[in-house]
Amino acid sequence: MPKQLDDTNASIPEPVTEAKPKCRFCDAPLEHVFVDLGMSPLSNAYLKPSDLARMEPFYPLVVFVCGRCFLVQLEEFESPDGIFSDYSYFSSYSESWVEHARIYSNMMIDRLKLGPDHRVIELASNDGYLLQHFVAKGVPVLGIEPAANVAEAAIKRNIPTQVEFFGETVARRLVQQGIGADLIVGNNVLAHVPALNDFVKGLKILLKSQGVITLEFPHLMRLMDENQFDTIYHEHFSYFSFHTVRQIMAAHGLAVFDVDELSTHGGSLRIYVRHQEDGGKRTEERVEHLAAKERAGAVTDLETYLCFGEKVKQTKRKFLEFLIAAKNDGRSVVGYGAPAKGNTLLNFCGVRTDFIDYTVDRNPHKQGQFLPGTRIPIHHPDRIMETRPDYVLILPWNLTEEITAQMSYIRNWNGRFVVPIPEVKVL
Repeated sequence: MPKQLDDTNASIPEPVTEAKPKCRFCDAPLEHVFVDLGMSPLSNAYLKPSDLARMEPFYPLVVFVCGRCFLVQLEEFESPDGIFSDYSYFSSYSESWVEHARIYSNMMIDRLKLGPDHRVIELASNDGYLLQHFVAKGVPVLGIEPAANVAEAAIKRNIPTQVEFFGETVARRLVQQGIGADLIVGNNVLAHVPALNDFVKGLKILLKSQGVITLEFPHLMRLMDENQFDTIYHEHFSYFSFHTVRQIMAAHGLAVFDVDELSTHGGSLRIYVRHQEDGGKRTEERVEHLAAKERAGAVTDLETYLCFGEKVKQTKRKFLEFLIAAKNDGRSVVGYGAPAKGNTLLNFCGVRTDFIDYTVDRNPHKQGQFLPGTRIPIHHPDRIMETRPDYVLILPWNLTEEITAQMSYIRNWNGRFVVPIPEVKVL
């Protein structure tokens, strides 16, 4: 006879409750889903031919919004070191982005009267695409770039570059070495930082008493208004409204005193930041104007964020309807570009070589490889001239004007461009 349990002594196990992730800024529990994009690989984890017979890691691409500070964010599934130490994005391959950097550099040299006695430090300086313009004007610079392969390209241009992740420890070490910044530049780096408070602490430490920080990042309000869900991927840990980024700066003794609304990356902000105790820089009217615009857009109302997921599903259905109709009509479709945003779009929509024959990219570091997840091959742009497709899908849609000018010859065989975001448009 099996031994019976003595009910008086049996203990009932406690139910297992999974701990909720916490906001990387204010530490509040993350209880509200902004959008669920399913499972996806890292968007810059391009595959070599030898990788095709191996398993790829996929991670949840679930985005939360903090109910306290309204920071939109992802959980950290892969460390920054695993993502950025060997990186495939080189800024110099985008002519329009290099021009954007040149205009910015000239503007800041004039605005801050920068010269040989000042120093510009760029965080996530990539291949030197921006700092080269300061060097040309005789302004001392330092780049801090975590991807060694990308930093090597900057060093070959004689741009001083340190290979490391920026934060409080690095800032303190630089200051101890007598290195401070009159201007700190961070273009599209704030979103890539999981240790957000540590990063901003570092900004405070590294900035000279009368110095200025400029940070550029995609504007969350534009992302929502224009349904730019493909700019969400694991390398982007956070997504910022003006309201939230001002809170973050203020929590670390910094103040936003000016802001520019930019067209880059589908709509970005460039904020100008000073020490709170620096009384020599007045707050511009643009700051209150944008704050009022966001208040009118209800950026501190949770319901504003919770309806975004349905818009994303509608865009997915329309994109697939276009591709299905094109293939049913016997039309050929190829991609232009191999950007991270394109990988989010294609993986979320389940689009592979059954719909898109291949894609092309000007970056030789991507050519001959395959897109993560979808395994669509990446070729040189000349491939388009060879195969003469009916449609060219522009995956980096924020560069549509640049790409359509470069590839205008597809009109010779009645080829058409397709832009997928905010909804499918045939040009």
